[in-house]
Amino acid sequence: MNGKTQRLSIRGPAGALECALDLPEQAPHGLAVVCHPHPQQGGTMDNKVVQTLARAFLQLGYRALRFNFRGVGASEGGWADGVGELADAQAVVAALRQPGEKLVLAGFSFGAYVATRLAAALPPPEAAQRLVLVGAAAGRADIAAVPADSIVIHGEVDDVVPLAAVFDWARPLGLPVTVIPGTGHFFHGRLPLLKSLVVGAWRD
Repeated sequence: MNGKTQRLSIRGPAGALECALDLPEQAPHGLAVVCHPHPQQGGTMDNKVVQTLARAFLQLGYRALRFNFRGVGASEGGWADGVGELADAQAVVAALRQPGEKLVLAGFSFGAYVATRLAAALPPPEAAQRLVLVGAAAGRADIAAVPADSIVIHGEVDDVVPLAAVFDWARPLGLPVTVIPGTGHFFHGRLPLLKSLVVGAWRD
């Protein structure tokens, strides 16, 4: 990561939550929270896609926050069927978002599900500025509706979340989906492209 990284522990609903906060060199535009893949399938805040999203937001001038859901890494507690993990995300936002600070929510796979549920739960005065969803777990979890300016990126040959399932979710929302040809769920060999797509779409 460029810039400065702070390792933090904040109090969550099930105990301590391990966090990593990357700080831009200039005054930040806001806070970007990146949620990691499924805790029961090896997902952590150090996942390469999660780190790539954090780097994209750091380049865009945001404070980039990654954290481990309960039971992952040094975070206390255990798997709680997505409900507890949503509460974890709410706790880190409440602890680290500064008053009046712009908030961006992002997630990879299961983390995209959590990001959409968190966005839906925020009251209008605290609404997220924008969402970035990569490999979103459409068809595998109850992903909430999101605004049409959300950035959705998916691999053409994703064997975990079929592209057709993402289209079925996005179609009634009028939500554009950026597809990377020949790419699977974990974006192997395509992480620099993923980062550039997020940065470019954000600036556009």
